Amino acid sequence: MRMLKSKYILFVVFLLSAVAVSAQKAERDYIRKGNRLFNDSIFVDAEVNYRKALEVNPKSTVSMYNLGNTLSQQQKFQDAMEQYVSASNIEKDKMKLAHIYHNMGVLLQAGKDYAKAVDAYKMSLRNNPTDDETRYNLALAQKMLKDQQQNQQNQDQNQDQNKDQQKQDQNKDKQNDQKQDEKKDQQQPPKSEKQNNQMSKENAEQLLNSVMQDEKDVQDKVKKQQKVMQGGRLEKDW
Repeated sequence: MRMLKSKYILFVVFLLSAVAVSAQKAERDYIRKGNRLFNDSIFVDAEVNYRKALEVNPKSTVSMYNLGNTLSQQQKFQDAMEQYVSASNIEKDKMKLAHIYHNMGVLLQAGKDYAKAVDAYKMSLRNNPTDDETRYNLALAQKMLKDQQQNQQNQDQNQDQNKDQQKQDQNKDKQNDQKQDEKKDQQQPPKSEKQNNQMSKENAEQLLNSVMQDEKDVQDKVKKQQKVMQGGRLEKDW
């Protein structure tokens, strides 16, 4: 029984090894085919083969890196960056990591995200300090970052100046409106004076009517007196 168990265990180990070898061979075949298609600029078919390699081995950093490259050639930059990031989280080899971070920096620099591009190039140089191309890209990204920050600062200053100018213009307009209102007030007579003039006119009319009534009364009295003198007697007032 022990011999049978041992043989069974050996058979399982052999079978697993054969499956692993077969999977590795399939992965390598897909990667090689993808590389040939990539070199021939047939990027869509290259992408298909790299994805098939990842189906066989989801942790294949070579497939992730190569897939990121072919996606970049198709201008699928976000998808390419995801592949590079996934590869960087798994890969342990320093030279491969240097290549991964270098390509991440190139994509970030193309997207004008210079701050992150600088960080990516620095990570690449930490893994491979002798890479002159990465060092040149780092210097260029740092310069472009500095220019970008300076331009942003100038834009902020211009916006602040425009806001200050707008406030000054608004204050001037407000002052002009106040002056115009004051000028109108000076040109128009006060309402109280107009009311006083109206009251004075009414008083004058009342006074005139009173005088005319008094004059009429006097005339009536004179007429009565004339009648009395002619008739010989005085009439009583009603």
